[in-house]
Amino acid sequence: MTTVGTSTVNALRVKLQQRAELYRQIRRFFAARHVLEVETPILSAAGNTDPNIESFRCTFDGHIDAGSRSRWLRTSPEYPLKRLLAAGVGDCFELGKVFRNGEVGRRHNPEFTMLEWYRVGWDHYRLMDEVAELIGQVLAVSGLSITMLKSTYRDLFRNALQLDPWTATMSQLQAPLSDYRLEGEGLSKDDWLDLLFSHLVQPRFPADRLTLVYDYPTSQCALAQIRDQPYPYAERFEAYVGPLELANGYHELRDPVEQQRRFQRDLSTRHQQGKVPPPIDTSLLAVLDHLPDCAGVAIGIDRLLLTRSGALDLRDLLVFPFAQA
Repeated sequence: MTTVGTSTVNALRVKLQQRAELYRQIRRFFAARHVLEVETPILSAAGNTDPNIESFRCTFDGHIDAGSRSRWLRTSPEYPLKRLLAAGVGDCFELGKVFRNGEVGRRHNPEFTMLEWYRVGWDHYRLMDEVAELIGQVLAVSGLSITMLKSTYRDLFRNALQLDPWTATMSQLQAPLSDYRLEGEGLSKDDWLDLLFSHLVQPRFPADRLTLVYDYPTSQCALAQIRDQPYPYAERFEAYVGPLELANGYHELRDPVEQQRRFQRDLSTRHQQGKVPPPIDTSLLAVLDHLPDCAGVAIGIDRLLLTRSGALDLRDLLVFPFAQA
């Protein structure tokens, strides 16, 4: 029989208590705003087509009448939550486990907790403010206060690098990264923008600041609506505390034809990269034209805990990190 020292038990209890208190705080936050907590499936017959995200695949061994034997662990609850919205559920949130294959380290665990919520009749600008309010309240519990900066993606690049991401040439995008000796063969403009952001922009975010970046290039639209004025942009935002990304949100796309086109584009990219093409979520496409005008966002809860605690490694906050699961 293995015995556990008192100090180890106390450390485990602290981790569990911190997480439990955060969950209570989140639920109080949404209860006060009359946002309904819901629960959706973790196993799905469809996977995430995003070329930058890998899903875990598993096989159902039961009776064939039960449906597809190939199932995918969700990378977020986004698609079933949108099906609930299309059915008329209204403002809702889910707090639960999600899974991403191949992502492990100081800032990643293959199994992690995600908070995702949707606001009917809101755009991404209004939802950004609610995200800032939630993050501010969570950090305040630990006595932390933060400043806030809101910036368009375009202005962020202009101010940090004197580059316009909409008009810059490939050589202009590559020049600031020349000292990094990156292998650039086959990289797209978006790839270079991502490298500029991750190497030169994001690391400079002050540790005590919440940075809200919004209105992304249309090529990075994901599941967001696109606007043409005053210049073409995707109605999307991301939130960072210091250099750590916490949230990603959209003014949600409601056009099933356009969504199908984006799914197919993802699958084409995955094919070119030699990656497995998961099934498209046809259940989402079937109801997308009934989705109300809304905005949605997902926050990584483990990273939010990391920010609040001041720890440097996600594994220090998990009771059972991936290597010990």
